[in-house]
Parts: sequence; C-alpha cells; structure tokens
Amino acid sequence: MNRRPLLALPALLVAAPLAAQTPGQNAPRPLPALTEADRAVLGRIEAYFNGMTTLRARFLQIAQGGAAAEGTAWIWRPGRMRFEYDPPEPTLLIAADGQFFHYDRQLKQPTIVPLSSTPLSVLLRNPLRLAGDITVAGFERSGGLVRVTVHRTNQAAEGQIQLILEEQPMALRQWVVLDPQGRSTRVTLTQVQMGERFDPFLFAFNDPRFREELEQQR
Repeated sequence: MNRRPLLALPALLVAAPLAAQTPGQNAPRPLPALTEADRAVLGRIEAYFNGMTTLRARFLQIAQGGAAAEGTAWIWRPGRMRFEYDPPEPTLLIAADGQFFHYDRQLKQPTIVPLSSTPLSVLLRNPLRLAGDITVAGFERSGGLVRVTVHRTNQAAEGQIQLILEEQPMALRQWVVLDPQGRSTRVTLTQVQMGERFDPFLFAFNDPRFREELEQQR
C-alpha cells in the first residue's frame, strides 16, 4: 500500500486555515427538513455514543489521493482516542486531556493541538448531542446504514465529519473527514470489540515515561 503520503495526516484531521477560497466555496448545503423518524434515529445515534465506554478495532484509512494505511484504534469515551499505525507508517495519534498529540516515530517529533480543532472531537464529546453547538449538515438512511454529517455550529469552515453507522443494531462502521479545501479521508473499522478495559498509559502522552518509551522505539 502507498503509505508515505500519510505523513501529511494532521492536515487531514485538524482544521486547516482557509486558503484563497471564493465566497461560498465548500459552504454547507441547507439540510432538508428531518422527519420525526429521522429525529428518532438521531436520538438513537446520540444514545449509542453516550452509552459507549470503550471500542477497539482495526482500521483502514484511505485519503482522497488513494494513499492508504492500516492500524489499530482505541476509543475510550469520553475524551480519549489512540491511532497506532502499522509499520512502515511512523504516525501515532492520541487524543486525551483536551489535546491531540501527533508523533512521527522516524523524526521523533511531536505536535500537539487542541482536540477541539479536529473534527474527530465529535466522537469523544460527553455527552454527544447532535444539536446546539453541533449542526447536522447531512442525513441519509439507505441500505441499512445511517450517514450523518456534522460540524461545529459556529465553525463550519473548520471542516466536517460524516459518521456512517449500521442502523440495526446501531454500530459505528466508518467515518469520513472533509477538510476546508474539500479533501476527504475515509476510515473503515473492522474486528470491532466493545467494552474492553484499557491501560490508561496508552493515552498518557503527557507522562514523561510515555515520552521516554517513544524515544526508545525504532
């Protein structure tokens, strides 16, 4: 698989500044009126995420240009997430304590940004509400799947995330991050395990011992 272009990964997960866009470019389209049945499904999606404790899965990530990578994802709601990419991709991504940590094992170089600046923060909210400061910009039910596209209400220019779930029973299967320039990154989950106990050290990037362990790798 073509992995190396994923070194630009933070630009795909973190809101990039708008660059020379014309007025209205990539502006969210008006959402058609939701039916009562649609709103009930949104309520079930909220309940699914708010009832989630932990999720571990294998993931396949495909960028718009075709670059692909695989790895293991850990989600520990609320507030914690880890993406461990398989070699040779050197990227490690961790969300915890309101921050998003990106580490390149080859360069031994960390980058930290606010978690709120990434569309993936929606997955870690407590509670998750698909209203108020989160705007539902798209909603579709077909083939047993629900696709709901959201963005921060006052920050539509940051980008959007589309959550793709099986409806019966409700289960997260994919998400697609759309950045301000319209580039998309799709993440598909397989081998999903729910409710496991995780070692908090997996997410402890602010712990000096964690940094020392990273420095010793590769």
